[in-house]
Amino acid sequence: MLETIRAKFDLNRFPSHRGMQTHTIGGPLRSGTVTARLQAEDIPMTPTPPGKRTSGNPAARAHIELTVKQQREQQKQQKLAEYQRQLARRRRSRLTWWIVGGAAAVAIVAVITASIVFAPKPAGYQAGGTGATIEGVETFSNATQHVSGTVDYPQNPPAGGPHNQYWLNCGIYDQPQTNENAVHSLEHGAVWVTYDKTRVSAADLDALKAQLPPSYAILSPYEGLPTPIVLSAWNAQLKLDSATDSRIPTFFEEYWRSQNVPEPTASCSGAIDGPGKQS
Repeated sequence: MLETIRAKFDLNRFPSHRGMQTHTIGGPLRSGTVTARLQAEDIPMTPTPPGKRTSGNPAARAHIELTVKQQREQQKQQKLAEYQRQLARRRRSRLTWWIVGGAAAVAIVAVITASIVFAPKPAGYQAGGTGATIEGVETFSNATQHVSGTVDYPQNPPAGGPHNQYWLNCGIYDQPQTNENAVHSLEHGAVWVTYDKTRVSAADLDALKAQLPPSYAILSPYEGLPTPIVLSAWNAQLKLDSATDSRIPTFFEEYWRSQNVPEPTASCSGAIDGPGKQS
């Protein structure tokens, strides 16, 4: 049994082509009559945007899209790598400054430590005295009294006697000091080391300084000394020609902060700083 086959295009799907004529292709066939509607013009296609790669092949389109993604990922990785290099440079810079700063700090500490370790230490003496006899030491019997004005002392430099009510603060001076203030310091147990600047060299002066105790000692130049160096305590005196004389530390051991002075527990600071005090 033969059936009539009819093929049609539904014009309702293409509103713009309604009313077009229907053409019959060929004549009677065993299979029936085939009727088709032919549209008078092609259906317009959407144009491809300029600059955009397209392909009708889905596989090719996928390959293009993958290539674009790879390029973007590569750019991202390059930016990340550059950022990491910048971070590394900053870390190296900070590390360099830490190393330089640490080395400088170590050097400063080393210098300070060396200055402490190798600095000359004050001589140490026992206060009081044992009554030992020291060759060349002269002793006197000067009375103590507070006076104003100048005093004519029997010893040169003075080794006790009337003095000003304000004592001279103990320390090292590079200028001559007032007798009346220095004698008051002797009353408190200090030792006064005087020297003639014209007969004592810088090396001799350093040798004298090295033998001074940390307190209750006065070092100053003095004009008109009978010898280059004179050590004076309350009612005791030793004249010397050399700063390396072995009797210098012995004199300090015997007369420094002696308990036989009029005021053995009085201070040697807190009064008058004379001219040219160094320390």
